[in-house]
Amino acid sequence: MKYIGAHVSTQGGVENAPLNAKAIGANAFALFTKNQRQWFAKELEEESIALFKQRCNEADIAPEHILPHDSYLINLGHPDDELIKKSRGSFEEEMRRCQQLGLRMLNFHPGSHLKQITVEQCLDRVAESINRALDKTEGVAAVIENTAGQGSNVGFEFWQLAYIINKVEDKSRVGVCIDTCHTYTAGYDLVGNYDGVMREFDETVGFGYLRAVHLNDSKKPLGSHVDRHDSIGRGLMDISFFERLMRDSRFDNIPIILETPDETLWAEEIKLLRGFCEQA
Repeated sequence: MKYIGAHVSTQGGVENAPLNAKAIGANAFALFTKNQRQWFAKELEEESIALFKQRCNEADIAPEHILPHDSYLINLGHPDDELIKKSRGSFEEEMRRCQQLGLRMLNFHPGSHLKQITVEQCLDRVAESINRALDKTEGVAAVIENTAGQGSNVGFEFWQLAYIINKVEDKSRVGVCIDTCHTYTAGYDLVGNYDGVMREFDETVGFGYLRAVHLNDSKKPLGSHVDRHDSIGRGLMDISFFERLMRDSRFDNIPIILETPDETLWAEEIKLLRGFCEQA
């Protein structure tokens, strides 16, 4: 079964995210558990936690189909010792917030070397950051999102994801979120070579580590290394790709999350994607 949703607003409190997901016909969703442009936030209130769990239950959305995303400020591969310490502290706080909400995953962009250290040194720092966070929390997996390779970002090639995973000590608590726009603009031709890309992902990383998908069309062309999402069927990725992914059983039972730019289309996009599944 496919679990499809979008990255919904938490305006007014995290407890409103399940309501916003239900309003667009979603059976999965993503959210920020705090302001994504802040390093740290005040503690979640017990009332908000209880109401979040209650509303998820009422919407029939299970914790394994909810994909929280960390702050955009965090760089777990930062070359500066003081700034990586700050990033690690913020990331660990976000992991604890997920734990409080009863969630199973925290999605994050791996980091950037800022042209100050090598790619491998940056990846080593990311893996060490994950290990530290896992040691200080329980029950929440660190889910690495592949990037488009814009600027000095790491994690845009499959081998880089595998490199990080290989250095994580508790492999039961690490996984990958594949962003389709990022994958395409990183140079993987999901449209013209679907089978080849999926085979390379499986051989390099392994579908056993796939925890989630960000399903987005792209405003920028294949291999451009530019991260610009578009609405489904309105970008440069042919609609046939989205049909094929929705019929691919390897993407069953994980959250498939829209981060498309026009939220007024989310309900329509979810209906379209669900229709592809039914046609299969």
